[in-house]
Amino acid sequence: MKKISLAIAILFSINISTIGAENNSTNTSSVRYVKAPRFARPLVEKWISEYAKTQPGVEFQIAKGNQNQGNIDLNIVFDNQNTNPEDFSHIIYFGEFAVLPITASGSEAAKVLEGKHLNSKKLKQLYFFNDDFDEEVKKNKQFERLVIYSGSNASSVASSFAHNFGEESSNFRGKRISGDDLFLNTALSKDPLGVSFNALPNIFDLQSRHVKSGLTIIGIDVKKSLEDIFSDKVTLDDLITVLENGKVSEVAIERIGVSFNGADDAVSEFLDWVLTAGTKYNHEYGLLNLDNKLTQVQYEKVKTLLTAQK
Repeated sequence: MKKISLAIAILFSINISTIGAENNSTNTSSVRYVKAPRFARPLVEKWISEYAKTQPGVEFQIAKGNQNQGNIDLNIVFDNQNTNPEDFSHIIYFGEFAVLPITASGSEAAKVLEGKHLNSKKLKQLYFFNDDFDEEVKKNKQFERLVIYSGSNASSVASSFAHNFGEESSNFRGKRISGDDLFLNTALSKDPLGVSFNALPNIFDLQSRHVKSGLTIIGIDVKKSLEDIFSDKVTLDDLITVLENGKVSEVAIERIGVSFNGADDAVSEFLDWVLTAGTKYNHEYGLLNLDNKLTQVQYEKVKTLLTAQK
């Protein structure tokens, strides 16, 4: 009798374990993973938490850094990003990001650049190797003392900043920093002659809406009425408003979107939600909105995806 009871208990245990494993397998396979550069990650996390309130049965997660690319469903990408072409089979754009030149506040570099309003030619001389500058720009030898820090990985905004000035990211002077662009801020804090650039979400404190402590925005050549906007006095929201109303040639602005190779119903519905509800968080997380014409084009793309799956 004891042997029979024991056998039944073992069989029951095996059945429970099998059911549990099947459930875990189902849960794992239902997760959709999103890969995002650090400056866009808080926005994506906001999307995920808000979307879960409307679709509790569908789970999205931020992909881990060492996660296999084949297990990633969605990538947050931008036009000039250094990445594999296959990651760009389809792209739905949801906003734009801006990149500004920066240095450490109170540093030697800040003193060298204080009071200067750099136009595109002077910014090119400051940041890049180039022998094609005219004589007037060449006279500023102070720039040669400064050390440029630029990002080197695929998700860095270095390529966007470079292309805004007609340059390649390989032409940056100075030192390359591997890893996330937040490390550019760290490099500036350690080098009194360091100069860099970064996307607005990495320059501004998203809570206070002011430039992060320890950083200063390098002055650029704008009309007098906008000088305070491109300085440490500005709030993130005022800066975003100005950049949405009119582009400034010295400021790199790049479209940012979600790329994917294929979309099932869950992914298509998530993308539809991003465009209809998720973009309202763009400003909160330091991104610009697309203009109305481009936004409409993105709506049409998602509508086509949803229609194809019916």
